[in-house]
Amino acid sequence: MIDSPLYSEDLAPIANDRRSWHTWNYAALWISMSLCIPTYMLASSLIEGGMNWWESILTIFIGNSVVLIPMILNGHAGAKYGIPFPVFARASFGTVGANVPALLRAVVACGWFGIQTWIGGFALYQMFRLWIPSLATLPMIFPESWGLQTGPAITFILFWIINMYVVYLGVESIKKLLVFKAFFLPVAALALLFWAITAGHGLGPILQQPSKFIDAARFFKFFFPALTGMVGFWATLSLNIPDFTRYAVSQKAQINGQIIGLPPAMTLFSFIGVVVTSATTIIYGTTIWDPLVLAGKFDSKILVSVAMIAVALSTLATNIAANIVSPANDFAHLAPSKISFRTGGYITGVIGICIFPWKLIADPTGFIFTWLIGYSSLLGPVGGIMIADYYFIRKKELLLADLYNPTGIYSFTKGINRGAIIALFAGIFPNVPGFLTTIKVVDATFFPAWINGLYSYAWFVGFGISALVYILLFKKK
Repeated sequence: MIDSPLYSEDLAPIANDRRSWHTWNYAALWISMSLCIPTYMLASSLIEGGMNWWESILTIFIGNSVVLIPMILNGHAGAKYGIPFPVFARASFGTVGANVPALLRAVVACGWFGIQTWIGGFALYQMFRLWIPSLATLPMIFPESWGLQTGPAITFILFWIINMYVVYLGVESIKKLLVFKAFFLPVAALALLFWAITAGHGLGPILQQPSKFIDAARFFKFFFPALTGMVGFWATLSLNIPDFTRYAVSQKAQINGQIIGLPPAMTLFSFIGVVVTSATTIIYGTTIWDPLVLAGKFDSKILVSVAMIAVALSTLATNIAANIVSPANDFAHLAPSKISFRTGGYITGVIGICIFPWKLIADPTGFIFTWLIGYSSLLGPVGGIMIADYYFIRKKELLLADLYNPTGIYSFTKGINRGAIIALFAGIFPNVPGFLTTIKVVDATFFPAWINGLYSYAWFVGFGISALVYILLFKKK
């Protein structure tokens, strides 16, 4: 197995005596990952979209409870066999076909890299414009359709270069920043909550902000796509969770740790985002869902500067750890002799710019309906296939040696399981019309309304159809 081209030290099974992650390690992992600017923006975007505080919190809690299910199910294989996500994917997609879900996950990670880089760059812009006011009035140099002002573009590129420099240095250089992030963000979140309650004259006026939906029909029209977006927020991790659970001392540790860590942490930090966003409506007379824009309204230059530098540093740490390492390895896996980890990191950086991240988070509809739901329509089918294969076809039994054997039972036809590819497209296809309508490539009347409506349930539709098609294809054999 060691001599196999499918084997490497990074992909090798973790021996039982090297597994040291307990329940609280997984709880701490999810608490750390949940405490980030996008989580805050996720919650506050629901307020901006029209929900009141309890509708937003309930939507987030339900969404994270739903995504917890595939998280635990996919995590089982990692804990049982000690294998990472790409190796687990070989069982259902084939030893070569596993590159398909790996690349889908990598492209999504590139998108998150772009969004986090924009957040870090905009934090720098909020600081620099206080000391250099002319930065806010620079002439436009980009096409108007790009929606990109020159000042924020400069700091975005600056922060992007810093990220690429860290890739050049290697991920070891980011360890201290990760420790800083773990201490800073909880303190900053609580400080922001205290400010909102104080400036908003207590929680009472804040939590009394009404829902903008005048009837149930309008509420549910927004609720179901929002719920799909909440599931989509962690759709990537619901696939590659074996990368973490392979270190678990037991199944109980990974299951209980995720239950304790994911829904509560996301809900609590989201509550802070909801309270602060609702408070801005009272304090400023307008809803401010972006915490960086809110911080820019404070009077003290020193306070804003310190806050923005801290946000940039913590975002840098999160970005490298969560959004560079995985896709860089995925790209390098395509051609190990030609693409190094460093080159894979540069590819991630370029794709991250090309998705125009500033447009995705410029408004809540773009963030939820285009980005979160859009990629959930790709990753839902992958999750459905992997879970269907592992639980219904394999009955949780894998031949470990064959996962690393180019000619073993998981090689299928030239390394590709055609049934998995058919099931993947079957799950993606129903969501394509709604996606094209959402991004305005085609008119809403081009497809029947019920077909467009499937997009509101993209992750669920893709997951269910792909799982069913996969089971039917293999039950016939």
